[in-house]
Amino acid sequence: MATARAWRCSGLRWTPEGPVLVWDGGRRSPLVRGKRVAFAVAEETARRCVGARGNDCPLRATVSGRSTGARCEECARLDRAHSVAADTLADDPRPYRVYLAWFGPGMTKVGITAAERGSARLLEQGAVCFSWLGTGPLMAARRTEELLRAALNVPDRVPYADKRAVRARLPHTSDERAVEVRELHARARELPAWPDSLEPSPCQVVDHIEVFGIQHTEPVLADVRELIPGGTLGGALVAVAGPDLHLAVDGHGVVVLDTRLMTGWDLVTPQASRSGEPTVPVRKFTTGSAGQQDGLF
Repeated sequence: MATARAWRCSGLRWTPEGPVLVWDGGRRSPLVRGKRVAFAVAEETARRCVGARGNDCPLRATVSGRSTGARCEECARLDRAHSVAADTLADDPRPYRVYLAWFGPGMTKVGITAAERGSARLLEQGAVCFSWLGTGPLMAARRTEELLRAALNVPDRVPYADKRAVRARLPHTSDERAVEVRELHARARELPAWPDSLEPSPCQVVDHIEVFGIQHTEPVLADVRELIPGGTLGGALVAVAGPDLHLAVDGHGVVVLDTRLMTGWDLVTPQASRSGEPTVPVRKFTTGSAGQQDGLF
């Protein structure tokens, strides 16, 4: 009997044409709403470290099924050591943009991204709406980020579980969703220590509700906790937000899959007889809460 071909997912990318799943070797799968997404994890396999900076992990280390980074300790250290977040690229000559991103009531963060990337970073993070604050050299952008954290107590991180949990309770109109960003933008521009080399940007709030497709979907009832050898998952794609796929699973409602959990696994086409019932660990949400466990499917 022929062995099913295994694929390795490199993650979800937001392109000008929309979100796509990227596979090792360069193949891309456009994520179109209504499309059926189904896969199985190869039997008797382990999740392997994805390496760092485009290089394979020399140890082919096994990593936890619940890790969203899919890297061993050493590869995670190497990957972070060459990132903007680690402050190791102070001589980067590219212009950077400072932004305010809003994920839900009381959840606004400040961050920076290379200007050449446009709004891709905001889409990747699942920002419901955002506005630029200014553009300038990397260190000026970094100083502005630090200024907002210190003077206005604006965080530079929001836990992803919190972003996911609040999506079912978002305000209905774009004006309501923009209120906190507009208010914080105005307060930020009044700060006296604003770096001279950072060119301010006017407050123009961009809303991603329609792009993500989460405005008309049913409430999310559960999320995938991890993938396991032999586990299967399949459903109709109803929305994509950040790295999350919202899948309408027969008999189970809408289930969220964080695509970062897919990396490092050998994935195959599920058998027809097993393509309906999910057989991966899934956490159900209690009514009105996405933070309490209520068993597995």
